[in-house]
Amino acid sequence: MTTDAAALGTLPKPGRSLAGLVFAGQTGPVVVIVLAIVALWYAACLPMNGGLPSMPAGGTLAERYAAAWSLERPVLPSPHQILMELRVSTCGRLPEGEGWLTAFFSCEIRWSPRNLLFHGWVTLSSTLVGFGFGAALGILLAVAIVHVRSLEKSLMPWIISSQTIPILAVAPIIIVVLGSQGITGLIPKAIISAYLCFFPVTIGMVKGLNSPDVLQLDLMRTYHASQMQTLLKLRWPASVPFLFASLKVAIAISLVGAIVGELPTGAQAGLGARMLSGSYYGQTVQIWAALFAAAALAAVMVVVVGLVERVTLRLMGARR
Repeated sequence: MTTDAAALGTLPKPGRSLAGLVFAGQTGPVVVIVLAIVALWYAACLPMNGGLPSMPAGGTLAERYAAAWSLERPVLPSPHQILMELRVSTCGRLPEGEGWLTAFFSCEIRWSPRNLLFHGWVTLSSTLVGFGFGAALGILLAVAIVHVRSLEKSLMPWIISSQTIPILAVAPIIIVVLGSQGITGLIPKAIISAYLCFFPVTIGMVKGLNSPDVLQLDLMRTYHASQMQTLLKLRWPASVPFLFASLKVAIAISLVGAIVGELPTGAQAGLGARMLSGSYYGQTVQIWAALFAAAALAAVMVVVVGLVERVTLRLMGARR
């Protein structure tokens, strides 16, 4: 065996293929998937836009694709049209007399209702307020459900059934009821966001607070620990990973709630209002740009929650 092991140790290590190198980490697969989606997107532009009256009748396949990628009001805009709309709606129109690449990255942001960043901030403010309300409500409900057994049987079915009602039906009711009381603007949208995001926090925290096993709970009882001490020293630390997993879902859902809350109000500002105005005037590129801005905003918020999670767990001594 010693001889075999020595012989195996002298064998050259097999080389890794190009595909193995690309898919070794996380960046490679993500880039490949994104490139595949972009290629399919460009390919789908001609079938989707081919029937529009603004499309030229004849021409080669390349000319027809070039026309489909540059229509003013396409059914499916090309990715570079959305990118240009994002550039123009945040940094203004491209300056003349400069190279295209230099002009594209020269940005002069003007804070006005015409700027997409202004609309993003309006939606973000109601999202964060609703997320704060919803997360606090979800944590309080979870603590109450864990400590009061009757609440688990009486309250949990109502919490679950509350999410079966479509938010598109609930949002106008909340807007109308609060509007009749003179409450308009940020608060109704924040309440809709809180309505959506309290549910995952409640479910995650109930599971997290119940995660300590029976032996750990019995040990706390042998120490004559009160319910508050058991909560603070055992249940709460055990529930932190569940809390952050729930918060990542909740903050993305709260953004959806804020956008939905802007639709029935006829709001003049916000990403939802931007999408609505785009649908009124047939500006599909504007709709897609607002959609991409909302997706980027949600991704940034989830990343921020993830960073807070890493710092919190590191401070608690977790090894990740």
